[in-house]
Amino acid sequence: MTKPRKYERIAFVAGPSDEAQQALAQFTAAYGNQPSDKADVVVALGGDGLMLQTLHRHMRSGIPIYGMHRGTVGFLMNEFSQHSLVERLEAAKLTVINPLLMRATDVHGKVHIHHAINEVSLFRQTHQAARLRIMVDEHERMAELISDGIMVATPAGSTAYNLSAQGPILPINAALLALTPISPFRPRRWRGALLPNTAFVVFEVLESDKRPVAAVADHDEARDVQRVEIIADKTISIRMLFDPGHSLEERILSEQFWF
Repeated sequence: MTKPRKYERIAFVAGPSDEAQQALAQFTAAYGNQPSDKADVVVALGGDGLMLQTLHRHMRSGIPIYGMHRGTVGFLMNEFSQHSLVERLEAAKLTVINPLLMRATDVHGKVHIHHAINEVSLFRQTHQAARLRIMVDEHERMAELISDGIMVATPAGSTAYNLSAQGPILPINAALLALTPISPFRPRRWRGALLPNTAFVVFEVLESDKRPVAAVADHDEARDVQRVEIIADKTISIRMLFDPGHSLEERILSEQFWF
C-alpha cells in the first residue's frame, strides 16, 4: 500500500522576474497549481521579498511555505531545481516562527496595527535625529536615545537589516529579540541589547512635532508616530519548510562565520 504524501496539492506563487515566471510555468505544467485555500503547501518562486509577502499573506492559515530562489536575495529560500519537487517537499524540515505585533499611535491619535516577520523599525523622517525613550516590560531602560532610529528584530530577521546595522545574529530557535540602534549619536557607544522574546517593548518619541518619526513593520509604515508598542505574537505560528542541511537554523549559524 502506497503511503499518502503530506503535500499532494501544491499552490505556486512567483515573483515578476523572467526566471521566476519561467519556473512558475514549468512547475504548473508538471504539477498543476491549486488555489492556496485548497493546497497542502505553497511553493514561492522568487527572492526574499516574495517570501515575506507570501508569509504575510498566509500568516494565519497554518499552511507551510517552501521557497525556491528565483530572485535577487534568497536567504529565506531553498536552492532552485526543476527536479524532484515532491520528494524535496516530503523530506523538508519544518521551522516555526512567531511574528512581531506592532501597535503604533500617531500624533493624531490614530492607531496602526501591523505584523512583522523580520523587524519593526523606527526612522527619523527629516534631517533631524530622532529622540526616543525606551521602556521594556514597563520599566524605563533609556531615558533618551538620539539616533537615526532603532529596531526590534526577530531571529529570522536578525541577518537582514539588523545585521547591516551591526546588530547580533540570533539562532533561529533562540528565545530572544535583538534591540538595535540605527546610527546612534547619544549614547554614542551603545550597541543595543538582547531581550527575551516575551518582552514588551515601548518606544516613546520625544519632540515628535520637531523630530517626526516613522515606524515600519516589514513593509507596513506608519508616519508621525508618538508611541510604538512591540511584542511577539505567540498566537500566530508561521510554518516554513527547508531542505535537510539547508535549514534556516544552519544558515544563520553559518552566517556568523562568514567575513
